[in-house]
Amino acid sequence: MRHTPELPKKLTDLTPVVIVGTSIWAVALVVLFFTTSGLWVQTALSGLALGFVGLAIIAWQRAAARRGSKSAQRL
Repeated sequence: MRHTPELPKKLTDLTPVVIVGTSIWAVALVVLFFTTSGLWVQTALSGLALGFVGLAIIAWQRAAARRGSKSAQRL
C-alpha cells in the first residue's frame, strides 16, 4: 500500500473558518440589534457566543498537543 501524504496545514487549520464565522455573527448582531428585536438578536448572540467557544476549544486542543497529550488532536 502506498502512504497517503499529509494534507497541507492551510487545509486542516480551522481557526480562520471559526474567526470568519464569529465575525459574521458579530456583524449580524450589530445590524439586528438596531433593526429588530427578540429572537433574531438572541440567535445572533448565541452564534457569537458559540464562535468564542469554538476558539477556546481550538486553543485548548493546541495547548494539549504542545504539551504532548496522547489524546490531543495533532493540528
